[in-house]
Amino acid sequence: MTSVCVYCSSSSAIAPHFAEAAVELGTLLGRQGLALVYGGASVGLMGVLAQAVQRNGGRVIGFIPQSLRDREIAYEAADELVVTRDLRERKALMEARADAFVALPGGFGTLEEVLEILTLKQLRTHQKPVVFLNTAGFYDPLLAVFDQLREQRFARPESRQAYHVVAEPAEAIQWLRHGRH
Repeated sequence: MTSVCVYCSSSSAIAPHFAEAAVELGTLLGRQGLALVYGGASVGLMGVLAQAVQRNGGRVIGFIPQSLRDREIAYEAADELVVTRDLRERKALMEARADAFVALPGGFGTLEEVLEILTLKQLRTHQKPVVFLNTAGFYDPLLAVFDQLREQRFARPESRQAYHVVAEPAEAIQWLRHGRH
């Protein structure tokens, strides 16, 4: 494993403990020599994550649609910044460049991205690890919906094997390095 795609919020109007988890994850990625593949923004969790990776010797590969770059929110200091036509191209390129996926807390975009990656894994398009970093129980309601999907047979019991849930950034790195995928 050489690169990890991290999905996370572009909002800066969130509780500080979410930013702290992003900084901790970025620090660990950088120190482990794992490249960050992410949405290419300089704001919110995305920005603090990318900065932490670089401060700790890691490489940052950002993918941002031209429309967002035009709004001047691109992380221009990225080691590699790929400008895409749209969000669909961005997601496909991020998926192709990543060896694993981590979902930090985020909004609709984060949820859409990680759910698509889980769907593609279920369809056997890839077998890359997917980890939810459940900071302060953020993903508990979503995980309960996943349980309900299985309980009511909208998803197979083995769908639980498609992802791993951790509470702390160090656990995410540990699982990616040594866990079962």
